[in-house]
Amino acid sequence: MTIKIINKSSHALPHYETIASAGMDLRAHLEEALTLQPMDRAIIKTGLFIELPIGYEAQVRPRSGLAVKKGITVLNAPGTVDADYRGEIGVILVNLSNEPFTIENGERIAQLVIAQHARAEWLEVGELSTTDRGAGGFGSTGVK
Repeated sequence: MTIKIINKSSHALPHYETIASAGMDLRAHLEEALTLQPMDRAIIKTGLFIELPIGYEAQVRPRSGLAVKKGITVLNAPGTVDADYRGEIGVILVNLSNEPFTIENGERIAQLVIAQHARAEWLEVGELSTTDRGAGGFGSTGVK
């Protein structure tokens, strides 16, 4: 699949690191470093603008290394970039650690996953089919 992209940053285009990678790293596009204090959040721009085909979305997801090592994650994970959005991709980062975290220009801050999706049409009914699980919610399948 080919996706149109405008890159207003000085960084290389996002790319897959391995043949089996699902996501591509997004890099911070900053004029100067930005420090997130504990529990602070900010939208970090990437300098990237994309044109997705209808039926696809771009999912902005946390980087596992930043999450486990630094407590930095994407607040609305996964964030969705819709096919009709033409603005700059931004990443809402939050610092869940007890230490300030400084984001430098070009730092890898999130992953971008391109995913196909379906559009649903609702069929309003009076009842739903039954299953063994029924209305059992969180933890009801026995998985601990």
